[in-house]
Amino acid sequence: MTQTGAATTPPVQLPIRGEAWSRPNADQMAAMQEIGSATACAKLHQVGIRRSFVEGPVSLQPGQKVVGSALTLQFMPQREDLASGVAQEYVERNTALWAVMETVEPGDVLVIQAYGSKFSGCIGDILARYFQRKGGAGIVVDGRIRDAGRIRELGIPVWSTGTTPHYASQSELFPWAYDVPVAVGGALCLPGDFVVADDDGPVIVPQALAPEVCAATKDHQDWEVFSRTRLDQGARLSDYYPLTPETRAEYEAWLSAGSPR
Repeated sequence: MTQTGAATTPPVQLPIRGEAWSRPNADQMAAMQEIGSATACAKLHQVGIRRSFVEGPVSLQPGQKVVGSALTLQFMPQREDLASGVAQEYVERNTALWAVMETVEPGDVLVIQAYGSKFSGCIGDILARYFQRKGGAGIVVDGRIRDAGRIRELGIPVWSTGTTPHYASQSELFPWAYDVPVAVGGALCLPGDFVVADDDGPVIVPQALAPEVCAATKDHQDWEVFSRTRLDQGARLSDYYPLTPETRAEYEAWLSAGSPR
């Protein structure tokens, strides 16, 4: 309100939606499925991407894995003249949290920036259920979730920093924007990037680097099979992990002899 009592136009119209982006194609998605987060992180490091690991979130159900395309959601600090969680879900349903749910496509992994908040339950049972029904593959939250028991029953893979009884905007954050770059656990995630998450944690793979990561990973996985075989036969660790120039030549001969790639 102005000093005279006249209504003013809010300086920001919520929710904010970012620019159009593209999901990986089916071939790229299929090629990424065999990659684990530790291998993806190592291969990205080798090509110069130093921070791909999403530090903090852990699996709600150990043993689960997901590989998918990042669908992003950004929480921001509340400021009562713009965004407040006082009215609970009646306000939240007009925010980015509800809006992003209508854009979900099969294979998407929802990646949520929440600053590691211990008090904002960014996703609960109903939204997780809707996300899963639309084909969502998994959720990575740099913060908390609620309704953990019901989400476990759904079986949808979720990585979060913990649980809370709070709803999403009950504390200091508010669902602000979607389809925008987000910062999660110290890593940058752009819409359409690959998310690889398992018991080692989530890793963000830039979409443009996915083919290079896949090729390097295939070679790495193959020579690890070779190395395990040689170690089981009594070979020295230092000769076969990692391969030396001599054992790399032996590995190439092993491949040429018809060992499956």
